[in-house]
Amino acid sequence: MKFSHSFQSRIAGVLILLLLVVVGALYFSVKAATNAAVQSQLREELGVGGRVLEQLIELRGSQLRDAVQVLAADFGFKDAVASGDRETIGSALSNHGARINADAVLLFGLDGSLQGSSDDHIGATAAERLAGSLAGPAGQGARVLLLPLDGELYLLVDSVVSAPLPIARVVMGFHIDEAFAQELRELTHLELTLVSIEHGAATGWVSTLPASLHGRVREEILRLSPEGSGRLLQADGQRYLGEWRTLADTDGYQVLALLHKSLDQAEQAFAPLDHDILLIALAAFFGSLLGALLLARSLAQPVQSLARAAQRIGQGDYRTAISLQRRDELGSLAQAFTRMQEDIAERERQLAHNALHDGLTGLPNRTLALERLGSAISAARPVALLHVGVVNYRTILTSCGVEGADLALQQLSRRLQATLRPGDSLARVVTDELLLMLESSDSDSAVAAADRLQQLLLKPMRVGTLDIALDCSIGIASYPAHGDNPDDLLRRAAIAMQDAAQQSGRLEVYQQGRDDAHQRQISLIRDLRHAAEQGELLLYYQPKLDIANRRVHEAEALLRWSHPHYGMVSPGEFIPLAERTGSIQILTTWVIGEAVRQLHEWNEQGLRMHISLNISAEDLIDLQLAERVGRLLKDQNVAAEQLVFEITESAMMQDQQRALEVLQRLREQGIQLSVDDFGTGYSSLAQLKRMPVQELKIDQSFIRELDAHSEDAVIVRSTIEMSHSLGLRVVAEGIEHAPMLELLAGWGCDTAQGYLIGKPMAAAAFEQWLRQWQGSPLAKVF
Repeated sequence: MKFSHSFQSRIAGVLILLLLVVVGALYFSVKAATNAAVQSQLREELGVGGRVLEQLIELRGSQLRDAVQVLAADFGFKDAVASGDRETIGSALSNHGARINADAVLLFGLDGSLQGSSDDHIGATAAERLAGSLAGPAGQGARVLLLPLDGELYLLVDSVVSAPLPIARVVMGFHIDEAFAQELRELTHLELTLVSIEHGAATGWVSTLPASLHGRVREEILRLSPEGSGRLLQADGQRYLGEWRTLADTDGYQVLALLHKSLDQAEQAFAPLDHDILLIALAAFFGSLLGALLLARSLAQPVQSLARAAQRIGQGDYRTAISLQRRDELGSLAQAFTRMQEDIAERERQLAHNALHDGLTGLPNRTLALERLGSAISAARPVALLHVGVVNYRTILTSCGVEGADLALQQLSRRLQATLRPGDSLARVVTDELLLMLESSDSDSAVAAADRLQQLLLKPMRVGTLDIALDCSIGIASYPAHGDNPDDLLRRAAIAMQDAAQQSGRLEVYQQGRDDAHQRQISLIRDLRHAAEQGELLLYYQPKLDIANRRVHEAEALLRWSHPHYGMVSPGEFIPLAERTGSIQILTTWVIGEAVRQLHEWNEQGLRMHISLNISAEDLIDLQLAERVGRLLKDQNVAAEQLVFEITESAMMQDQQRALEVLQRLREQGIQLSVDDFGTGYSSLAQLKRMPVQELKIDQSFIRELDAHSEDAVIVRSTIEMSHSLGLRVVAEGIEHAPMLELLAGWGCDTAQGYLIGKPMAAAAFEQWLRQWQGSPLAKVF
């Protein structure tokens, strides 16, 4: 196994990757938080600096306002202005400006003409612009304004000179220069840039930023709107965070203040912290890396040990102990492995036993029985098989339930075990079948043993609160008389048991040639499920005579099977197979569908008939039967009363309540119901009254030997009278002679069926027979 794919390397890799993610996330999160804190602090400092700048300008303006008002109120100055004494005016302007270190003091006439100035740098153009900015009605009071003049920026305050009427305006101002910017820089430790913008050009400029940044700042000023804050300026590897303030904004010009702070310098204060965090992160990473490798190794070694133990267990070694002494979860896992190893060993022993023994009775099963039989044949020891089947097992299951049936089988196995001789064995081969293997026995001795067993099994057994009598059939096959391999012998013993179930003595020795009959049954069972879809099924119709009217408007549908290999198969052969294997409902569905289709076809031809057909016990527990038949009748546009369902008395015994519910639903659909083979089942008159039937059919066993003085005549006549008293029609089947028909007519029987009237015929032959019926001698009797 490659190291890169080992459990240890994967654990180490995952832990290392997790450490890298955690340490990296921690370091970069702290770094990001530090940077955010620096920028937040800088923005706060820029905000404070902006407010300091505004207060400084307001302070300077206040100084100028006080000084200019003092000058405007000076009596000597007003007298000089009124008299036009320029020398006195110039001296007053200079003296008052020197008191507050004003850079410029100017006097303007009310017409805007410059009459005196203490600043020779302000030329005529600048004076004219200043006069225009001051234009307005006199008496407004002192005004403060920032004004660019000849590329220089001034903070100016004006006042009106009155004597007592306004006679002039006096203006006093400071020059906003680098000294002003340096003063603010010393106060706030911020870089200041003051710029005036006129006609899209920066005319005035004062900045404490390095000269290398001036060009970038000018570009940003002219390209971007000054509104907002938080702009980042980069040049020559330096980063500055800036904030803009608008100090003056008129139609002709703007005055902007730009405050900057070096981001790199601010971050330098946190450089030791970043260094310490990096060292701590690296130390934590390498320490955790060492711990992860040790942890991976401590986990991988026990897992490898457990993997080797699992391989030994997988190879079937359950004895080698797992030596892993730990007190943690892996130690618990090792203990669980040890218990699992012991449990698997025990389970394998149990599985090996269960694979060869029956779970209910503890007897050997079919596999072990065949193995023992094979050993006896290999050793050429004579052996006889007694295949015991419980014929009435289904009845026991119904009356006692699953638990009761299991108890009955357990008691049966104990009874049979008590009869075993040394060397004999008993096995349970299927649910209700057991197999006795008698060593050194032939067929004759096996028959004697089977006879003794039957006497033993006739004794009732107690199951719960019930006394149960087992009805067992026994089939016998022996080696070497009936076969020389285990499978053949077991199959032939089972065939003999099935034959015994049909005999009154319930005992049968295998007869040569029964294999073919058994194979025929298997083939019929296999092919029966597909007979309908293969088109092998046929319906024959036997006419039923309305005795009073001598008319035939009813027929019984009888199923026939044309097998591709065996030819026509008798219903007496395949119907029991269908009932035994669960295929009967498939046949019933096909028969109902075909009968309804035939009724539709005859209705189209103007031939209105009633068809009766048999339904089985399995159909009588299907609650959806009525709904399906109703849909079929509706689809074929056939009246429900044209269909008659015949139910045998024995079919009602399986689940009487459910069967009555199904019959009631069929009757609600309009389908007629008839009791078939009356007199051969177990139904009582009380049950007959509960059934929603309209017709009763007397079994042919009472009709076949019927004459006026026989015992059958009493039964038939009383049955007719009883049925009529219950409002039921009576059908007699099996009529083969005219005297029988005369007797039945005299007793009031409603309908007759039998070979005397007509044999079962295919649909086409039945239609032809109907056309010939009115001219037949029987139709003209009476």
